[in-house]
Amino acid sequence: MTVPTHHPGDTLLIDYAGGALDEAVSLAVATHLALCPCCRLNVAEMEAVGGALLEEIEPEAVDPASLEAVLARLDEHPPLPRAAAPVRPPKPIPVPLIPEPLRRYVGDDLSRLPWTRLMRGMDCCDIPLSGPPGGRSKARLMRLGPGVGPPHHTHRGVELTLVLDGGFTDDLGQFGRGDLSVADGSIRHRPVADEEGCLCLAVTDGLLRFTGALGLILNPFVKF
Repeated sequence: MTVPTHHPGDTLLIDYAGGALDEAVSLAVATHLALCPCCRLNVAEMEAVGGALLEEIEPEAVDPASLEAVLARLDEHPPLPRAAAPVRPPKPIPVPLIPEPLRRYVGDDLSRLPWTRLMRGMDCCDIPLSGPPGGRSKARLMRLGPGVGPPHHTHRGVELTLVLDGGFTDDLGQFGRGDLSVADGSIRHRPVADEEGCLCLAVTDGLLRFTGALGLILNPFVKF
């Protein structure tokens, strides 16, 4: 198994370990962890440190009036659902093309998915999430043929792209299976699939913004 060379970075891993990421971003990080033993170890160490810190916190004294306050709230409307807990990766075992936890969302037969053609050689499939509707981040599978890629673009938010099969090359380097690309509005790039094509998981919290003369034509129609 090839060890990934592009990783989420400490900030994303800390937020993941602390359960601070939304479902789509958590899914991308967790799927990377399934393919990256180095980041799995880092997250385990972060969780151990967090657990040790919690054990050192002195318990707060309970106010005698707390019971009355709790009973008084029983008749109130139930609270809104809490944010989805981070999706945990499995223990290191032989990993299929679509590893857990992503396989729980899309299965392992990609031919059965409702693919949408974006352009010649480039298809996508939106991934339904279980969190509250209208969430900020979106997740989708992207399938690119050899030498295919979108025009040069930046982002109106953050884009995470995790390679599941094949690879792509852009201004940030070459990305293979398990590698995670992190791009934002400060980065202009054009990912182009390698000669074997590329299958990847893309998570975005904002729309793409195409640059150059072509962008003036395409940007009004961008939906991803």
